[in-house]
Amino acid sequence: MDKKHAFRKNISFYLSVVFNVIEGMLAGFNFIVLYYTIKALITEQLTMSMLTQTILLLGAVFVIRLIVYAFGYTRGQIGGAQVSRILRLSLGDKMKKIPLSSFTKAQIGEYINATTTSVNNYENILTHKIGDIIKNTSFSLLLIGFVATHSISAGIVLLCSGLLLLPSLYLSFLMVKKYGNEKKNIMTKNTSDVVEYINGIQTLRSFGLGGVKNKATTDSMKAYSDISYVYEIKVIPIGTIFSILCWFSLPIVLYLAGHQWLAGNLEASSFFLISISPLFTCKLFGTLFIDLTSYKNFMIAKRQIEAVLDAEEEPSSDAFFEPEQYSIAFHNVNFAYSQEEPVLRDINFEIGSSQFVAIVGPSGSGKSTILNLITKYYEPNRGDILIGQQTIQSIATEKVMPKISMVDQDTFLFNDTILNNIRYTKPEATKQEIINAAKEANCHDFIEKLAYGYDTIIGENGNKLSGGERQRISIARAILKDSPILLLDEATASLDIENELAVKEAIKNLLKKKKTVVMIAHTLSIIKNADNILVVDGGQIVEEGSHQSLIAEEGKYAAMWKKEHQLSIV
Repeated sequence: MDKKHAFRKNISFYLSVVFNVIEGMLAGFNFIVLYYTIKALITEQLTMSMLTQTILLLGAVFVIRLIVYAFGYTRGQIGGAQVSRILRLSLGDKMKKIPLSSFTKAQIGEYINATTTSVNNYENILTHKIGDIIKNTSFSLLLIGFVATHSISAGIVLLCSGLLLLPSLYLSFLMVKKYGNEKKNIMTKNTSDVVEYINGIQTLRSFGLGGVKNKATTDSMKAYSDISYVYEIKVIPIGTIFSILCWFSLPIVLYLAGHQWLAGNLEASSFFLISISPLFTCKLFGTLFIDLTSYKNFMIAKRQIEAVLDAEEEPSSDAFFEPEQYSIAFHNVNFAYSQEEPVLRDINFEIGSSQFVAIVGPSGSGKSTILNLITKYYEPNRGDILIGQQTIQSIATEKVMPKISMVDQDTFLFNDTILNNIRYTKPEATKQEIINAAKEANCHDFIEKLAYGYDTIIGENGNKLSGGERQRISIARAILKDSPILLLDEATASLDIENELAVKEAIKNLLKKKKTVVMIAHTLSIIKNADNILVVDGGQIVEEGSHQSLIAEEGKYAAMWKKEHQLSIV
């Protein structure tokens, strides 16, 4: 869905605009009725019959206004909600196309604000601000026009007081542009910091850094508070000065109308009407200043949404991807998260279809990055990656991912039932298929012991389960998906002995299937039977071979094996 279509207004919105104009004019009609009633009173022509007719007319206008307002307001709400719905769907669709490498800490705040606060603010423009601006503008113009028919000079004064909006709004818009954008940027960072704080709340509390003790989050909130204050003190004085200048129209109009009345050129009823008109116009102009400033501020939200919709997408491709076999090859692959910090340098290796290959090495050596490149979470800066002898750089991610199952050390689960959490990888799966997968993943027994079994809600990110239980559910997902390529990223890391044994047993069940398996392992005993072992260090493959051959080389792998063996004895 393109950006133009995402912001496209609908018939409900335009109907709301028309009815807001009508309501503004009907509001001015009350002023006209008041004028003729006062005129009849002063000229002693007011009768009970005429007063009754006037009351009935005002009542009829009130009912018509009520109907017009109700219809216009309802159409505005429906029209704005429909636009925001399309915007949210467009942003959701866009998120699927943005490279996963873009979802950094800073960008997460941008995306969250765009899909929540910014869409809400833009909806506020459509459902409230535009309607109020149109209604008050039409009311003001009708009132000035009516005053001008009785006194050109008074009408000109009221018009000039209204035109003071132009320089006032110009200055206000400058402040909004400068401080509103700065406020938006700080709010984005604040959102990112709060998300990080919530995700890391357990760790932060363990270090006594929860609440106000968390300096990063409190500083971020203080920055948002400060810019909000600065934003207000820059805009409020402009509105105050405009209001003061606008209210000068009251004594000027009173003097001009009084001079005309004393000269016999103005009726008493007209004098009264003109004298009180600034009380209405000044209030209307003040409301317009506030609404138009808010409108300009809310348009920052629109630009934030546009920035996300304009974000660079992963290259789309209609290229066919159904390889006959699932070998994996890296040819001179280089990758860096930033130019100053290369992660992988000239990586070359080949994994045969249905082979079991392990990747080992120290933390930060680039092991997980290799898996992320296979899954197309990231694209290499240079080099080529092939699956089934077909380069995947030109293949859309959504065509590659169905061929890959991944079990990560950081398992993510949804706040849903265990059944649905396993089913996410294969929505059409039957309950029996899910149970079979759970049995192979060594998690069926603990699920059956839960109060509601497979229908148990497991909480935010599975917080009602242990780490080992979450990991086994993740393995059950991979078993159910049954993809020809399986990637395991330190699936047994950070588990206690009992859970580690249960997870290892589940992994063994996975490895029995004829798949191309790439495993990153922190314990070497689990991968000693691998067909090939890649030893990565400093972003390069420094050793390669079977367990026995690498032990015989007495290099880095042999040293790691020796240290692990010593630890197991201890």
